[in-house]
Amino acid sequence: MREVYLDNGSATPIDIRVHEAMSPYCRELFGNPVSFGDRGNRASDAIEEARSQVGSLINAPENEIIFTSCGTESNNMAIKGLAVARRGRGRHVIISSIEHFSVLHPARTLEKFGFEVTYLPVDEYGLVDPDQVKKNIRQDTTLVSVMHANMEVGTIQPLKEIAEVVKESGAVFHTDAIATTGVIPVDVQELGIDCLSLAANEFYGPTGAAALWLRRGIQIIPMLEGGVQESDKRSGTHNVPGVVGLGKAAELAQQDMQSRNEQITKLRDRLREGLQEKIKHINLTGHPTQRLPGNVSLCVNFIEGEAMLAFLENQGIAAASGSACTSKMLKSSHVLNAMGYPPEIAQGSLLFTIGAENTDEDINYVIESFPPIVERLRQISPLYDKYLKSQKGGK
Repeated sequence: MREVYLDNGSATPIDIRVHEAMSPYCRELFGNPVSFGDRGNRASDAIEEARSQVGSLINAPENEIIFTSCGTESNNMAIKGLAVARRGRGRHVIISSIEHFSVLHPARTLEKFGFEVTYLPVDEYGLVDPDQVKKNIRQDTTLVSVMHANMEVGTIQPLKEIAEVVKESGAVFHTDAIATTGVIPVDVQELGIDCLSLAANEFYGPTGAAALWLRRGIQIIPMLEGGVQESDKRSGTHNVPGVVGLGKAAELAQQDMQSRNEQITKLRDRLREGLQEKIKHINLTGHPTQRLPGNVSLCVNFIEGEAMLAFLENQGIAAASGSACTSKMLKSSHVLNAMGYPPEIAQGSLLFTIGAENTDEDINYVIESFPPIVERLRQISPLYDKYLKSQKGGK
């Protein structure tokens, strides 16, 4: 049976060149970067090289890069750390209603400690209107966080326009750019933001290596304390192989991004068109053009996403239903709900994310394999049966 991996939004395979860069730091060049002596110095030099590589990827000074363990930690550090550090100025925070749970949940935690959080609405494509940001910003607003792109539906936000609004207010602007950094061009200076989260596993680097970029001069409260690492902003022994891998993946992303995206976008469009042609009653979700290159998100009417995933897995096809952190939860997507999709349609969400290793043959296999799965599930669906009866009655 053919195996096709179309779940690159949850994790990408490590590029062999990244693996080769990491390998020496697992044994021959192991060492703690804060230790005295040659081993410590070699590890420290490797960390600083990676810091430079990550800074170059997003056009940020290397001394503004803070290494973390994952995107979730970066987002938690940003939301809690920035809000608490600026609580003397005010306790009002603004985020979008479609943020990842690693932003939503910290925001709800802040509410328990006396902060007020405004959740911005989105349109049917998942876009935040900059005018909505302007409408909701107040004198006591200290932090605004809007994700660069939503991995679930692929929509890319107008960050530059939102940043202009936020800058006028004096609030700090954070973006969860985990779905975009290393995938599409990200320039923090051009975007005008103040803080950005990124993670290596989204662009062919290792899981467990991530970073937070914080513009110089902006105060943040550390979430992890007890050491002197990362300029006292994030304590904990460095994951040297992981950080090296993150740096190498950042370097390769700059080098390969254009050619990767040309290939991936072509495959994405073929898959979207092929499925739309062969399957009736589906909704393609997210913005039609302002979207991530590898994202094919859709809702299949009358059946549930979990059932489709199980049948696809039996055919050797890996996909997702909703975000990677919610795909095992039997409830409809908060992102699709915020976009106006009713629960009965949102329950049928499915996400294919195409990566650099996918081929034309992979896409052909999915286009041929998936429609029979939909047909089979609809045959046993009471919702579809009800729909057919209503159509006959209408005639």
